[in-house]
Amino acid sequence: MSEYVVITGMSGAGRSQAADSFEDLGWFVIDNLPPPLIPRIVELAEAPGSSISRVALVAGGGTMYHDELVTELSGLRNSDNRVRILFLDAVDDVLVRRYENTRRRHPLSTGNLSAAIAAERGMLEDVKVEADVVVDTSELNVHELRDRVVELFGDDTDERMTITVQSFGYKHGLPLDADLVFDLRFLPNPHWVDELRPLTGRDKPVRDYVFSQPITREFLVKLEDLLATLLPAYVGEGKSYLTVAVGCTGGRHRSVAVAEELAKLVRGRGYDPSVNHRDVDR
Repeated sequence: MSEYVVITGMSGAGRSQAADSFEDLGWFVIDNLPPPLIPRIVELAEAPGSSISRVALVAGGGTMYHDELVTELSGLRNSDNRVRILFLDAVDDVLVRRYENTRRRHPLSTGNLSAAIAAERGMLEDVKVEADVVVDTSELNVHELRDRVVELFGDDTDERMTITVQSFGYKHGLPLDADLVFDLRFLPNPHWVDELRPLTGRDKPVRDYVFSQPITREFLVKLEDLLATLLPAYVGEGKSYLTVAVGCTGGRHRSVAVAEELAKLVRGRGYDPSVNHRDVDR
């Protein structure tokens, strides 16, 4: 059985950089592949005598996305191989800035860059729904994107579900790559305690403050019960990646402390989650 990863997503979100990372990991990478050629690549990779077992296919931007890519992805999914779809995304203003800085032309541009990005986002909705994992590259540099690819796909011989617990701040926007989102703004805010304001949820005084609130413990008990039901169900449905996001106003205090505790609870259920604090240093 071969392994296939289809790298897709918004133009300017880092498809080529992700492809470089897969190549460094030893995958056979084909960049800017027209979707109708996907079956031909699979045929060649699985031909007698082929030594190719891990293939990363980069589906480039353009008008072919809307119908043909969805069709070819469905066909690939129906094979006996392990198939995963990596969707790279970024917020619109970041995509605009990247195109303006590089002076590259968007594949759908007719003169209005923002309109082209909006059009592509609409065309890709069906593809994003099919993705196994969505990575928001808005705040990632090239090295951080590589680290994320390695975390998700490096030395990947284990088919257990990969879980990420992420903290974030609502004032910086919802995370694009979250599957489950929980709002912690109902908890008392350490920001309004002068001695706690400069600290973060990684610091003991902030953790003690957050978890001294009875409602925090009550929330975690109920959330653990919910995840005890959801996690095995996701595994049973074959989900490969799950991102659980917890947010507060700024993403520095409540969400950070709760994310760390939530990860401990998930580990207690037999999983091995990673923890990402998106906005803790803002």
